[in-house]
Amino acid sequence: MGAAIGQSLPVAVGVLVSPLPIVAVVLMLVSERARSNALAFVAGWFLAVLALVLVVALVAGSAAPDDDGPAAWTGWLKIVLGVLLLLLSVRQWRGRPRGAAEPPAPKWMAAIDQFTPVRSAGLAVLLGAVNPKNLLLVVSGGAAIAATAPPDTSTTVVAALVFALVASAGVVTPVVIYFSMGDRAAGILDELKSWMVRNNAAIMAVLLLVLGAKMLGDGISTV
Repeated sequence: MGAAIGQSLPVAVGVLVSPLPIVAVVLMLVSERARSNALAFVAGWFLAVLALVLVVALVAGSAAPDDDGPAAWTGWLKIVLGVLLLLLSVRQWRGRPRGAAEPPAPKWMAAIDQFTPVRSAGLAVLLGAVNPKNLLLVVSGGAAIAATAPPDTSTTVVAALVFALVASAGVVTPVVIYFSMGDRAAGILDELKSWMVRNNAAIMAVLLLVLGAKMLGDGISTV
């Protein structure tokens, strides 16, 4: 179990610091339905990440031989995922805003004030399990669990649960700040949102580079 958690933990940290989901929570916390929308987003995010990483880990793990470690194709899967993460890193870096230019804001940010809890949870699912960057990261986490977990479902479930909890810490942090700091929270959350929007591309480029290199190295060492 320890190996499965340890191998997937760096990927979970990469999901944790993804800027756009954190910005979404911050915007919800300054909207009219602050508490209900933010809590619905966190719940939707956690469940989406958990479901995706668990399905990937179980499917990949079921194809591994019982007596000879992970199947060879899991190594090739890691190589493919690593290459995709590296390519996405290059794309993020090349698309970063230059100088004092402001990055374009996604259209959904302007509509968050009109969101309901259901729409907030739906946005969490899209950002957590459908958005290409997070999709690649979560699938990479599931592949890492499958490659190291022993052939029993309980270990895979626990490792996936730990992955989802760690990956959700980023979107939980603004909610904790909101509930614990009262009136001071608004200024802190606004600064956090501005910094993450401005540096989103650079943050993701570095994360994808590091995690892509790790995934590629793990895959090469497996095949």
